[in-house]
Amino acid sequence: MADVPHTSARHTTNEGGASLDFNSVFVRPGEATELPRFELPRGQALPETAYQIVHDEAMLDGNARLNLATFVSTWMDDEARRLYAETVDKNMIDKDEYPQTAAIEERCWRMIADLWNVPDVQDSIGTSTIGSSEACMLGGLALKRHWQARRRARGESTESPNIVLSTAVQVCWEKFCNYFEVEPRWVPISAEHPMLDGHDLEKYVDENTIGVVAIMGVTYTGAYEPVAEIAGKLDQIEEATGLDVRIHVDGASGGMVAPFCQPDLEWDFRVERVVSINTSGHKYGLVYPGVGWIVWRDTEALPESMIFHCSYLGGDMPTLALNFSRPGAQVLLQYYMFLRLGWEGYRQVQQGSLDVAQFLSTEIGKLAPFELVSRGDTIPVFAWRLKEGYTDTWTLYDLSDRLRMKGWLVPAYPLADDLAHLTVLRIVVRVGLSRDLASALIKDIAGEVSFLDELDSPMPRRGAGSHFHH
Repeated sequence: MADVPHTSARHTTNEGGASLDFNSVFVRPGEATELPRFELPRGQALPETAYQIVHDEAMLDGNARLNLATFVSTWMDDEARRLYAETVDKNMIDKDEYPQTAAIEERCWRMIADLWNVPDVQDSIGTSTIGSSEACMLGGLALKRHWQARRRARGESTESPNIVLSTAVQVCWEKFCNYFEVEPRWVPISAEHPMLDGHDLEKYVDENTIGVVAIMGVTYTGAYEPVAEIAGKLDQIEEATGLDVRIHVDGASGGMVAPFCQPDLEWDFRVERVVSINTSGHKYGLVYPGVGWIVWRDTEALPESMIFHCSYLGGDMPTLALNFSRPGAQVLLQYYMFLRLGWEGYRQVQQGSLDVAQFLSTEIGKLAPFELVSRGDTIPVFAWRLKEGYTDTWTLYDLSDRLRMKGWLVPAYPLADDLAHLTVLRIVVRVGLSRDLASALIKDIAGEVSFLDELDSPMPRRGAGSHFHH
């Protein structure tokens, strides 16, 4: 359906004769009628009409600033937003057309390599990616290619690669194993070992192990897996068996927190077994989605077979990524943040988020129904559970629903493996969640707990990922 020419405002009078001006956008075709959902409209629409329709539908989403489920940045300053608008048309892959953006990309990953204590920044190699998921795929693929090369050199089979990881890893690692045909060796978490810590690692590592994944910021609780301890256990395994197994660190969140707020913690390239590390620029790198980064210890750690050379727009262009065309603007935003904040600025921002997280966890821990699972003293993420026996009339899913009515998105979910019987609520504190907003959240949590406690009869109970049931 086609729009007709119009004036942007219509002049009329009300019953009393007073003049009223209003924008006619809401009575145009499109706003006054229903457009098809799953096929292209037959005709054109005015830009104002199309904008209003999309704008209004987007209003039905949650408020990003109040989304305490996501790790992804939801706030940047006015200068960053202006830079974003000015550079949104840049294609990161086209290094010949946008050479300065390409040069800035290299500056960024070398800055990150230095931040992670790479032995020789000039001998390291890295790249930007769409996010941590792509970076993890590249890190895992490099481990697989090196394992294959070693096996072939010895005339041994390359048929059954495996990778060792905690069951608390992010889903991108399940995707890696599926897409690149690597057997996952899942190390279950338990009350005694709530993360991958090297315990019983010898039961999972063998001659077909391409590497071990360690997480700096477990999704469920925010905990850091002890990279140095895992490496120490792998040292013992090598001494006993001769197997030299390397580590990829998934530092999606902690990779941009630990260097500033826990600088003495050895988890990065100071640990010799660590060959590659990834992070999300769009998480605690403080950039809008989507941008990720991966750095290898040295050029030998990245197989040459993963660097793709192609002729593009008149020249040879080496690329290192799963995606081809992708936004260049976020890379420029990352550089802006590095220049804008510097080391001390990042430390202040991340410590501010940690302070808010620990304020929230302390106040929530004081409420009668709750017991903390983590405190938000690693990355600014923490989780809590209901005390056993506190109530049989409501669950954390009910509290999550009540908070959503206030605009807060606070997810409830079960932990993994031997802890699957424990349901937790989790809060991710990001820049933009001020102490004042945090105080408002505490009041809302306390108020909804009082509401739920005062219910006379049991509420319908809900399980993770299911509808309400009795």
